[in-house]
Parts: sequence; structure tokens; C-alpha cells
Amino acid sequence: MKIAFNQATTMKKSTLKADLELCERYGYDLIEIRLDKLRDYLIGHTVEELKEFFEHHRIKPYAFNALEFITFRDREEYTQIQNDLQFLCEVGEKINCKTVIAVPSFDIGDYTISEIKHETVRVLHELAQLAEPYGVRLALEFCGYPNCSVNTFAQAYDIVQEVNRDNVGIVLDCFHFYAMNSRIEDLQAADPSKIFVFHIDDCEDLPFGALRDHHRVWPGDGAIDLDQILRTLKEIGYCEMASVELFRPEYWEWDIEKTIKTAKEKTEKILSNYFELSRS
Repeated sequence: MKIAFNQATTMKKSTLKADLELCERYGYDLIEIRLDKLRDYLIGHTVEELKEFFEHHRIKPYAFNALEFITFRDREEYTQIQNDLQFLCEVGEKINCKTVIAVPSFDIGDYTISEIKHETVRVLHELAQLAEPYGVRLALEFCGYPNCSVNTFAQAYDIVQEVNRDNVGIVLDCFHFYAMNSRIEDLQAADPSKIFVFHIDDCEDLPFGALRDHHRVWPGDGAIDLDQILRTLKEIGYCEMASVELFRPEYWEWDIEKTIKTAKEKTEKILSNYFELSRS
């Protein structure tokens, strides 16, 4: 199992350059690059410089975060999403980053479950077709909030199965899995090859439906039964990567190096109970 760092964990104060250097120092295998941090980096650097960094260091890019709110958009908004995907595909081709996370929309009004499924399937087909020539995969990330159009593992997995494309899969985020009470039985029945990204995190002990991103805490410090999730992943044969992703404002105020170091230590500790970890 490889350990990745998601830039949301240091989002407020850090940069792509700083995250890369510190993640390399602390032995991460992979990084998930935020779209906004990538754009900031390219103000003063080039894609070729980024490519060169990865060629000469252990850490490698794994995914881009994220195409946000891809469904139920007007023409101008959807064109921007397509343009963002084109940009990420072109950068990804150069730095060998072949996964893009796609987030469904929030606060869409009174659409039915079947209407949500139809729209999400349609959009994923269109975006996947755009990404396919670049060898890029799309990972649908359900979000465990009542106002997200796709908010459980089962709903997202059903959509991905309906799309039925090799380059469309799912993001399993422990926080989102827990926050809307997704069923472990659904994960037990899943094809591990359709789990493109695994986010590891934990959260405070709030009721289902009340949790929000700022309630996330370090893996192993919260209320989520991570042992059950990790044990299930091992049983179904998933062992590709785990990316630590937190949006906790408290941690954003920490020294960046302390945050990256702590994230690695906490993640390693809990993963090592179930998986052999990659070593430098």
C-alpha cells in the first residue's frame, strides 16, 4: 500500500512546491495535486519544471483534485469544467498523472434519485470520452452531506456501474462513507478495481448528517471504525494507495512541516495493521 498526501490537508498556508519538498522528505509515495495549487505554481514555474521534479524524486503524482460540481450546470459552467479537464489531461500527460477526481453538485433542488443518476451518468460519459485519449481516469467522489446529489457509497457505485467505462471509477473517502452512514456491506460487494482513489481520515463523534469537513481529525483519532473499512479493503483485494485528506482549520494553522510529518505518522500507524507499506 502506497501512502499519498492530499493538499487539502495544508491548504491554507502551503504551496505545491513546499508540499512536494516536505512530502519527499518524509517519505510519501504519492501526492494528490489540487487544481488551485497547480494554477498558483504555474504562475512562477512551468510544467516542465514540475515534470523534472518528479523525474528526480521518489514521490510521484497520483491524482488531480478536483473537477467540482460537475452536474446540473448551465452551458457556461459546464464548458469551464470541460476546459479544466482538458487542462488537467494535458498537464497529466506530461507529468504522468492519470486520475482526475470529479465531485457531484450540491443544492440541486427537487430532482429524484433516478434523475440524479441519469444526469451524473450522462456527464461522466461525456467527460470520460474527453479524457480517454490521454489515458486519464475519472474518479467520482460522493460527499456525505444531505445536500449533495450523490452522498452514499452505494449511490455512487451504482452510477459508476451504469457508466460501465474502464476509465470511470469511484473515490472511497472514509469521512464521506461514515458521514451519511454508508453500508459496509456495499463496500464488501464492490469490485476493488473500480476504487480509483482511497482517502483516509477520521472525524468527531457527531450524528450522521451533521458532519462537515471541518470536523475531520487525524486517522485513528476519531469516531470512524477505520479498522472495519481497512479490513474490508484487504478482504476484497484493494491495496493500491491511501491518501490522507483533512480540511480541518486547526491543522491549517500548524507549521506545514509538522502537519505533513504528523499526517504520515498517523496514516502509517493505522495502515500498517492491515497492509504492507511501500518503503523508500
